[in-house]
Amino acid sequence: MPRHFAGLHGAATLPTNHFQLVGRIISDLVDFHATGVVHGPAGTGKTYAVEAALEALRDGATGTGIATVNLAFPSRPTMRLVADELLRALTGSKAPSSRSRFYLTAALTDLLTAAPRLVVVDEAQRLTGDCIELLRHLHDHPDTRFALLYVGGDGCWEVLSREPMLRSRIFRRLPFQAIKRDQVPALMRGYHPIYTSAADKLLWEIDDAYGHGTPARLGRLHPHRRHDLRRGRPRADRRRSDRQRVHPARRRSAWLTLAATP
Repeated sequence: MPRHFAGLHGAATLPTNHFQLVGRIISDLVDFHATGVVHGPAGTGKTYAVEAALEALRDGATGTGIATVNLAFPSRPTMRLVADELLRALTGSKAPSSRSRFYLTAALTDLLTAAPRLVVVDEAQRLTGDCIELLRHLHDHPDTRFALLYVGGDGCWEVLSREPMLRSRIFRRLPFQAIKRDQVPALMRGYHPIYTSAADKLLWEIDDAYGHGTPARLGRLHPHRRHDLRRGRPRADRRRSDRQRVHPARRRSAWLTLAATP
């Protein structure tokens, strides 16, 4: 599994429906050399889910062992930049600047006719219509054999769906959303032992004030607050920390204090 973004020891992967669906969607894209989109607001877990699925794909855990190519671009890249970066990712070297975009497109077509691959474009909301058309052209070529996955945050689907030639070719689409409120307590208890004994009411309070159903915010909460919760506690309570439990009153006070953090 990918490393927890805050380096949190003992944290488990939240088995949300979206997390599990990403693996299935990517498997479908690879099987059919198809195009897909995973998108949603920041912090909802899409990047972690995609990284976990790609890791399983590369390791052969899904029975495929397919090669993956990951790309990300600055805002509004040129077609030449997209072609350059894709060529670099496939070959390990950059094409001479004297080569035209048309030469690069032909070279990419040849490269993408070899072994099947999955090309992943992160932050896809940054792409221009011309860049999207270039990738679509490569993917639609009758000789190429690769799956194409767009991953993006706010505005991603709006950008991609404006291109009718691409939209008609989307084989799988998964919009990530915040965790539903009624699922929060069970998921948080499974996320880390420190939450195991917390009451539903407290976990809902934490989510309402700070988490808002986003795994990234809930994950960022714990490493900051655990240190604060330990300071100045009675000795008996300190012994309980060995089992990663926190006194409910202190836990509630510290977590709600964090709710004021941006």
